[in-house]
Amino acid sequence: MRSELLRTRAGRAVAGALALLALATGVGLVALWPGDRPDEEAALGGGPAQRAETEKVARVGCELSREPCQRVTVKLRSGPENGERTTLTIPGTDIAPEVEEGDALRVIRNFSPDPNAARGPFGAAGTPGAEAYAFADFDRRSPLIALGLIFVLVVVVFGRRRGALSLVGLGISLLVLTQFLVPAILDGKAPLLVALVGSLAIMFATIALTHGVGAKSLAALLGSATTLLLTALLALIFVEVANITGFSSTEATLLRGTPGGSTLSLEGLVLAGVVVGALGVLDDVTISQASTVLALRRADPAQAFRQLYRSAIDVGRDHLGATVNTLVLAYAGAALPLLLLFSNQQTSFGTAVNRESVATELVAMGVGSIGLVAAVPLTTALASLLARRLPDEALGPDEHHHGHAH
Repeated sequence: MRSELLRTRAGRAVAGALALLALATGVGLVALWPGDRPDEEAALGGGPAQRAETEKVARVGCELSREPCQRVTVKLRSGPENGERTTLTIPGTDIAPEVEEGDALRVIRNFSPDPNAARGPFGAAGTPGAEAYAFADFDRRSPLIALGLIFVLVVVVFGRRRGALSLVGLGISLLVLTQFLVPAILDGKAPLLVALVGSLAIMFATIALTHGVGAKSLAALLGSATTLLLTALLALIFVEVANITGFSSTEATLLRGTPGGSTLSLEGLVLAGVVVGALGVLDDVTISQASTVLALRRADPAQAFRQLYRSAIDVGRDHLGATVNTLVLAYAGAALPLLLLFSNQQTSFGTAVNRESVATELVAMGVGSIGLVAAVPLTTALASLLARRLPDEALGPDEHHHGHAH
């Protein structure tokens, strides 16, 4: 952090507020950190899924379906029986996957709780004649890894050092989500509180790492943090008054049947989802506004606070219009199958909106959009306040404009 910034009253106030918030976030991480969880694959009973390569697919009669089943011969490519061949049957239903020769699959051993039952070389214990393995899913890891490598290459080639730092920030975000946020919720911690603490931790790490610590980052951090708290408060209010229970989500209700899932608050999961979703676009908005203010300050050092604010807010309005539209389309895209279902059933607009599955998305979209709108003037005011009190020489290379406007 530039020492010139800390010599101003506004700089010390903002830095002090962020220091307290960072301390609270650290305490929250320690207090909410999840305990050890049981081995999930061991809990399934069938062991981990194994890789397999499809060698032959035949159509056979099905006892439980009028449609023919797929009799698939596979060669195991991992696990203790690596290199062995086995067969499995995929039921003949409309939603069953179509498997072809050469497809990479994930298969899982069938399991019976009877430890005294006979087991053949590929037979499931306690179920004579049952197949040893069952289809779990296609193995998509190779194409996903290839796509990830292309993504990394494009970001680094175009963004160079800043692009590489953004990838490190993305890695930190994923670590917080997978190692703290999700396990802590499953551990029975309050989902909204966990989401707030995790989001703040991601915010501090990614913004400071990618953009450094200066007037731009301080304004963006405080603007993002304040907006996150506002978003959480609005979500809490409207989820309550709209009677959003969380039971409309198939995935959330399935969680209730998992070990420890009966204690999960589905309403809390909805709130957590709104907060984490809002964080995804706040970084872009707040950094862009702070960068715009500093660029205007460098272009015309004589501008007063009001002039800086008015000029930057014009850019913010353009940016906001595009960002809110992006947010709405993102929610609409996620709910597209649901919208198609309602349209196919000729459900009226009023009836569809009243359904909890749609109302949940509307609450998330509305609350997230309000938070975005609030972030623009708030961050612009903070950045203008800090920029006006910085001497010209303090606006060096570290404060160059790295935001963008649509």
